[in-house]
Amino acid sequence: MSRVESLIARMTLTEKLGQLTMTACGMAVTGPTIAGDSTAAVKSGAIGNLLNLVGPNNVHAMQRLAVKESRLGIPLLIGYDVIHGHRILFPIPLAETACFDPTLWEVSAREAAKEAAADGLAMTFAPMLDVARDPRWGRSAEGPGEDPLVGARIAEAKVRGFQGADLRQADALAACAKHYCAYGCVTAGRDYAPVDISERTLHEVHMVPFAAAVAAGAAAIMPSFTDLNGIPMTANQALLHDWLRGRLGFEGVIISDYNAIAELIRHGIAGDLPEAAALALKAGVDIDMMADAYRYGLPAALERGAVTIADIDQAVRRVLTLKERLGLFEDPFARGRTPESAAALRDRRHLARVIATRSIVMLKNQDDTLPLKSTVRRVALVGPLSDDSSEMRGVWWGAAPPEGHVTVLAGLREALPGAQILHAPGVAIDSADFSGISQGLDHCSAVDAIILCLGEAAIMSGEASSRSYLGLPGSQRRLAEAVFEQARGSATPVIVILFSGRPLVVPWLVEQADAVLAAWFPGSEAGNAIADLITGRASPSGRTPVTWPRAAGQVPIFFSERPSGRPFNATDRFTSKYLDVANEPLFPFGFGLNFGRFEFSNLRLSAASLGIDDAVTVQVDLLNSGAREAQETVFLFTHDKVASVSRPKLELKGFAQITLGPGNKGTVSLSLRASELRFLGMDLAAVFEPGEVDILVGPCADRTQLLVASIHLVAN
Repeated sequence: MSRVESLIARMTLTEKLGQLTMTACGMAVTGPTIAGDSTAAVKSGAIGNLLNLVGPNNVHAMQRLAVKESRLGIPLLIGYDVIHGHRILFPIPLAETACFDPTLWEVSAREAAKEAAADGLAMTFAPMLDVARDPRWGRSAEGPGEDPLVGARIAEAKVRGFQGADLRQADALAACAKHYCAYGCVTAGRDYAPVDISERTLHEVHMVPFAAAVAAGAAAIMPSFTDLNGIPMTANQALLHDWLRGRLGFEGVIISDYNAIAELIRHGIAGDLPEAAALALKAGVDIDMMADAYRYGLPAALERGAVTIADIDQAVRRVLTLKERLGLFEDPFARGRTPESAAALRDRRHLARVIATRSIVMLKNQDDTLPLKSTVRRVALVGPLSDDSSEMRGVWWGAAPPEGHVTVLAGLREALPGAQILHAPGVAIDSADFSGISQGLDHCSAVDAIILCLGEAAIMSGEASSRSYLGLPGSQRRLAEAVFEQARGSATPVIVILFSGRPLVVPWLVEQADAVLAAWFPGSEAGNAIADLITGRASPSGRTPVTWPRAAGQVPIFFSERPSGRPFNATDRFTSKYLDVANEPLFPFGFGLNFGRFEFSNLRLSAASLGIDDAVTVQVDLLNSGAREAQETVFLFTHDKVASVSRPKLELKGFAQITLGPGNKGTVSLSLRASELRFLGMDLAAVFEPGEVDILVGPCADRTQLLVASIHLVAN
């Protein structure tokens, strides 16, 4: 008999339910504590999993209680939200997506896993794979942006990075992909609100990244808090048991979100805790996080006949199997035993700088304002986000302390040792007090350049941080307008560094600034990365992974909408458009400038037709006619011109990057398999239909900038 089966045969009901329970930890003077309980629950086997406990000493102290003092000696599974780094932080996930580089996505996850595992952890509640097309939703900051293909590529990269080659290794974390499914579609962008979308959108968009995570071997999945078309995901048997486990063959652990099982009562589908627990268990949820629904609800559910002991055993089996895969039975103290070297930390810090530099998107660079000229001697640095270490972390900063993250002021002083940096915050991030503006304006006199650091506070993004007004909070617009007005009188260039966890609706800002960098929240090396771009040590290469609206009334907004029977026509009132704003976004998906100037030409295909088993090579030539070396991202889109189901105007099928020196030419090749041109037919089953498909290649999802060729799909 295997270890897992032997344990199940020996376990009491209390011990079984303990393996299905995850409880949060905190810290007291005397050491780690368990929320709402005591360490006696670990010794008795009533709690088998913990979250929010970090530090080798703390983790090992709790682990020792489980393996040395409990009856069966089953080790604890201990997890944490390692979202974009642990103590050394990389850019927030939405920012890192802007790199459009799967290798970097994987490497940052690998480094985060090493650091978190050295802190004693065995699981991360990441990656977050919710496709989001409404920037009002604060959790957009944590995800892959608006496109399902990008979400799938991130899922694959992050699962590989977190889990490594073998989950038993002491530097591996079990990845928990979240939040399954369609959490990014909450009504009105309001967190925790209901989700009501079509089955087509669900399957074509929101399930795609999770299917990729399962295929990549993700150890765990977390359902969302929300209901989907009336059925809360925590109790959605059709999508958890039937689709995830049945159709995709997922054999890992499903972990509820924080208190989500108890919230089934508030959703109105369960009358009490036993009923809620039974619904979640029957749907396939193995671990109850922080609701105590399984510990206290399942015994009554058993008595009522709502669940069976076999149902409980199956969930316990999956949890124990994961602990076995993580090597916890063999050595529960392996993670956190060996401290990381100073060299490893230095290398990680350097990587954080590289990724932060590549994540920043240059939205405007009028008259080559950037990089700053070597003759610059006096710079005014103004704005509430110019010298705040804690804000550079962004949302979900893990175990990173508020101090120690490089600010813009610190980065510029390091990069411009011969220049005088005049600094004033001007205003607070979110305050009506504008009394400091005058000091900021004083600094803007007789300078060579003005750098304005504006945006959201880190806490304005992430969970429970939905915003209906997507402009600059507080008095920041008043500050910016005053600076612009003064700069116009002296012809001083104004460079805006915009910090946010989402696109902000600031067309007026972009219009008046000479240069704009969307910095998102760059992490521990924020100031150095920004200084590298401002001084020209690096060329901007980030590309916005979300469509950037020009007005809040445009959202939800995304590039892959369907064409409509009355597509936009400026001369025809009765077509799809607004009366008061253009249809076009402020910046399309994939937009981003660099210090080069790229020209696309000679789009060509290796074949004129494709059968279902074939593939085509798509090639395009690029010329950097600019004066500096730079990197360009090349996007491959398709459009099925006539199909049984109306297809999106653009569908992303691939992306690649090329770096060229000034005056140099190069060729980018992308492979496209015919199977990738299948779509869900009228019955939501995948179909491959003969006909003509446009192949479109270019720098972003602006159709006017795309080269177009056509290919014929043929039946075999």
